[in-house]
Amino acid sequence: MNDPCKEKIMCLSHCPRCDRPLKVKDERILSVYDHEPICMRCKSEEEKRHDYGEILQKMFWHCMINVQMAQGDPGRYYYNHFYTYKCQ
Repeated sequence: MNDPCKEKIMCLSHCPRCDRPLKVKDERILSVYDHEPICMRCKSEEEKRHDYGEILQKMFWHCMINVQMAQGDPGRYYYNHFYTYKCQ
């Protein structure tokens, strides 16, 4: 996460969905719906949506195409849609 813009977005101090405070060491994950960083509680709620499977599949292929076109994902931006991360 060396890009200052991505770091600012991905290391927000509050979850944009529920406004829950997030500490630096709290796990986050990017939403498959809007690419915003969300807390794990909101991720659990997101996974309950009726269209989650379809949206997840579309996000997966979108990420794969973008990673291949960019010759990789050095900032791990797309990776963080599928795996949690903590701010450094």
